[in-house]
This record gives sequence, C-alpha cells and structure tokens, in this order.
Amino acid sequence: MTEQSAGRRVVTNLALSLDGRYAAPDNPVDMSWVMPYAVSDVARDHLTSLWEPATTALLGRVNAEGFFGFWPTVIGMEGADPRDEGFAKWLVDTDKVVLSSTLDKAPWERTTVVDKSAAEVVGDLKATEGGDILVLSSASVIKALLAADKVDRLALTIFPVLLGGGPRLFGDGLPAGQWTLVSQAAGEHGTLALVYDRVR
Repeated sequence: MTEQSAGRRVVTNLALSLDGRYAAPDNPVDMSWVMPYAVSDVARDHLTSLWEPATTALLGRVNAEGFFGFWPTVIGMEGADPRDEGFAKWLVDTDKVVLSSTLDKAPWERTTVVDKSAAEVVGDLKATEGGDILVLSSASVIKALLAADKVDRLALTIFPVLLGGGPRLFGDGLPAGQWTLVSQAAGEHGTLALVYDRVR
C-alpha cells in the first residue's frame, strides 16, 4: 500500500534521457535535446497533471531564472498550446520558493528566496497548509531531496535519446526504498511519462 502522509506531498518532475542523464555532457544548460519531446501531448498532459494539484513551486536559482525568463512570455502568445499557457499562468500566480545562497531578494512576484537546504525547506513547507509542493526540473534540488528521502511522488519523462554522458539523477548512495507506479503514458516519438509514489 502507498502510504500518503496527511498534508502536503513533495512532487518532483524531471526529464531524463534513455541513459539516465538530465543534461548533456558538453553543455549542461543546452536543453535542445528535450524540445522535440517536451511539446508532445504526453509530456504536456503529464506536466498539467502535476501542476494542477500544486500550490507551491520549488526551484533552484538557475532553473528559476530560466523558467521565469521564458514562461510568462507564453501567456497570450499567438498559437500557444492551452496547456502551456495554463502552466505559465499557474507559474506566475502560484507561490514560488527559490533556493539560493547568492540572491538577496526575488526579482519575481510571489517568490521567496531561501538560503537553506532543500530538505529543511520542504520540512517548513509541509508544516503549512496547501496543495502539492512541485519541484520543477531543478536537478540539484531533486537530488538533495532524494538523498534525504523527502520525495513523495517522483515524476519522470523519459525521452528516447542517448546523451552518452553528463550528470545522472540517480547516483550511488541514495537511501534504499520502494516505489509504486501510479501512472504511465507512452506518446509520440517514444516519449514515456511515469509517475511513482514512495512506499513508506
């Protein structure tokens, strides 16, 4: 049985290559390998299912700068997919927490900058009222939460690309534990959307 603790869930979402990488070896900020698959129906529906029950977005600084630089421009964009626009509106309107030791104040609305460990921050957030806490593609934050066994729901999109190197999500030394598959979808171009819940 999946034990859903009362209160808020920590939900993490990340795109992975078939060889388990979340970034290319030569240029970790180049996400061009993701783009052909991220615009597929299965990937868009997957993201929608994650943000709809969430009331807080948790990101690292680098990801925050990328997300907040791009997504607000999608609102009202001609020809934008309604699911992309829905996510963009949610991201602007929801409470956001950005983990950073270098930012003094948030240049974005409804955003709190925190210089604490990811595990401490989700502990604080879980003590408050609200929906899911969604960690959006911030690999460093997700890895820290996995290492601290603080992830309740692990959402992955697997894209049929071998990057041949680069950082992995699952390194050695993670706490052993069981997960149960709660949803799976296969889409265009061989994209897989998988959602696992932590069995406690």
